[in-house]
Amino acid sequence: WWACCPFHEEKTPSFHADDRRGRYHCFGCKASGDIFKFVMESEGLAFPEAVERLAGEAGVVLPKPTAEMAEREEERARLLRLMEVAAAFFEAELQAPGGRAARRYLEGRGLSRATMARFRMGYAPQGRAALKAHLAESGFSGEEMARAGMVIAGPDIAVSYDRFRNRVIFPITDARGRVIAFGGRALDPDQPAKYLNSPETPLFHKGHVLFNAAGARQAAFEQDMLVAVEGYMDVVALVEAGIAPVVAPLGTALTERQMALMWRMAPEPVLCFDGDEAGRKAAARAIDTALPALAPGHSLRIAFLPDGLDPDDLVRQEGPQAMEAVIARARPLADVLWEREWRNGDWTTPERRAALEQRLRALTGLIRDPGVRRHYERDMRERLFQALRAAMPRGRGDRPARRSGEAMGGRRQARPAPAGGGPVPSRPVRRARGSASLKSSALVAGASAQPPAREALLIMVLLNHPWLIDAHCEDIADLAFSSRAMARLRDAILEGHAMAETLDRSALRAHLEAKGLAKAIRLARRAIAHKSDRFVDPAAAPEDVEVGWRHVLALHRGMRGLERELEAAERAWRAEASAEAFERLKALRLKWLDAAQHGPDRDPAEPAEDAAAQGLARTDAEIEAGAGAEDEADTPRTPA
Repeated sequence: WWACCPFHEEKTPSFHADDRRGRYHCFGCKASGDIFKFVMESEGLAFPEAVERLAGEAGVVLPKPTAEMAEREEERARLLRLMEVAAAFFEAELQAPGGRAARRYLEGRGLSRATMARFRMGYAPQGRAALKAHLAESGFSGEEMARAGMVIAGPDIAVSYDRFRNRVIFPITDARGRVIAFGGRALDPDQPAKYLNSPETPLFHKGHVLFNAAGARQAAFEQDMLVAVEGYMDVVALVEAGIAPVVAPLGTALTERQMALMWRMAPEPVLCFDGDEAGRKAAARAIDTALPALAPGHSLRIAFLPDGLDPDDLVRQEGPQAMEAVIARARPLADVLWEREWRNGDWTTPERRAALEQRLRALTGLIRDPGVRRHYERDMRERLFQALRAAMPRGRGDRPARRSGEAMGGRRQARPAPAGGGPVPSRPVRRARGSASLKSSALVAGASAQPPAREALLIMVLLNHPWLIDAHCEDIADLAFSSRAMARLRDAILEGHAMAETLDRSALRAHLEAKGLAKAIRLARRAIAHKSDRFVDPAAAPEDVEVGWRHVLALHRGMRGLERELEAAERAWRAEASAEAFERLKALRLKWLDAAQHGPDRDPAEPAEDAAAQGLARTDAEIEAGAGAEDEADTPRTPA
């Protein structure tokens, strides 16, 4: 089946769902997976919730729970029914004559009847036992009412009474839209608690729930955006104004669990805070909470509102476009983190600058994901270097300091002495021109006519053994190729696989040649250097093919990781030109060149005896020899 992709905007269908294999794949955004992943991604559900939902649709009976689990589930079901009865009661009271003041308040806030119905708003009457009596008539016990948080009871309270009285009611739902709690806004101006939430119950843990999560989920997926604001009325006002993907925490600082819920809906939610000092402090708390949980592709953006206005006020006074402008100006979390640390101190002494550097290291050290942590460390180092260089007095000839040592207010950083002793060269470090071996590599040359051998090997295995595609569809879709020809072949292979019920070698070749890729196939065949890779042969045993494929796939991923590290080291060398950056770049070049010859999993302690490995000494000598030479004044600096 073909359709427009639900995960990105498109006009021509490129999303393919195969009900025979139980798989889907989008040839536009590369999303792929099975039915469970589809429900999790499209509806923001956790895996157990997706299983429960699909089992119910398919009529599949899940394994029977233990007696204790069954008792807990029965209690939960009873409490959910109780909350639904309470929500219907509050809705009816809002439309009754006694709810006139509550209706006037909501209409005065600019809310339409349709919006009130959409959020199932209600009214809790003034009396102390109106809801209690209604729930009792519906068959619920006083203990159940207390467990659900709908009445206040206890050993020191003779007669229990309604928790919510003379308040506008906002039902709070779980991710499936079931009512699990309530929030109430007082109509009496003398009421000490303006907003009141349900207490913690078996159904409701306020740090695990977002107001309007169920309502915002679909809009968040469609728009690839989610906005988090402070309170119920802010959410309702923005939805009324046409900004649908909006949620709010429930009267507390944002928790890590709530951030995880937001990341199920959008990769970079926007957190809105007041522009005053209190709003900046709240943003700082949110950043500290978010740092440990940051993951590749999952972050936050921060938006500050004009002073003295909340989102509700802003859209009523200046219209939806004013709020949309605030969202558009949202800044990455890293920007706001840096600004917070930089603006909070005086960095005019070396000791203070060292303290700032230490503080930044401590903050980035909170990030659990090693990849994200590494990028944050590098980003903060670069920001610190640039900020201190701009803040420090200019040197001789009114030129800014160029080395990190000068930027810190000290002397130019000394280069390490030559291994054989003697004076340190006084001329600046020259970044050596790349050796012939590096310049001809796929990393430097990019996508060339001759694809890297390992990429060609991966393609040829698939061409000769199409049955691999079924089992490794997602791995194939995730492959990162430096050769454009191999990437085009990979995409065409996946397309052919999606369109055909069965795909043998001849059918796959015919499909690729019809796509004009015959030349790319010949390039792949010629690029394979190792004739000993017998598993590529069409006659190879399936078990040998499977083992060989997994091995080459692992090698390829390892090489791509090394290439990313080398690129990062080259950028650091360009930015710093320090001895430390130079040594790291040289070590990574050795590692990459060695891995290109032997694979990334070879023990570096083993001697490399072939001609290419022996040539490494010459390329290292080029770098070392260039360390004391001076570039021409107009020669651009290039990475080693």
